[in-house]
Amino acid sequence: MSEAPRLDRRSFLRGRIAPRPEAVRPPWSREATITTACTACGACAAACPQHIITPDADGRPAIAFSSECTFCGACAEACPEPVFDLTEPAFPHVAAIGAQCFAVHGIVCQSCGDACPEAAIRFRPRLGGPALPEIASDRCTGCGACIAACPAAAIATRVPAEAAHA
Repeated sequence: MSEAPRLDRRSFLRGRIAPRPEAVRPPWSREATITTACTACGACAAACPQHIITPDADGRPAIAFSSECTFCGACAEACPEPVFDLTEPAFPHVAAIGAQCFAVHGIVCQSCGDACPEAAIRFRPRLGGPALPEIASDRCTGCGACIAACPAAAIATRVPAEAAHA
């Protein structure tokens, strides 16, 4: 569920009347626990060796996939609040390839597949053009390695239907 747009005067004058996109939260945390338990102390961001945890507009942790999550657990260890649940899957999302993918437009690129540590991205050959990437959702860990490697910024995250109803 996305956040309602802010319609105060400052947001209107700055052109920020669209709803904020839903943030990707650190591994083993969910939006509900971030909202209720996170104090925005920044301990998880400081502990992240990959430097991919950054504060969102409210100062709470969000992932910016400039590199991949290695699932080291440093963020969970550093957090003084009950935000992280290591019994849950690390991320509820998987990667999804968008229409701006170079291969879709006839340009050979396999950066995402080369970067994927789980080999969750395969390339389906096609006549008259480069192979198209396909993501095996059951193998994708949501680590973001492909997002960081994509030169077209064509990869985003999505929550699979079965995970959204869990």
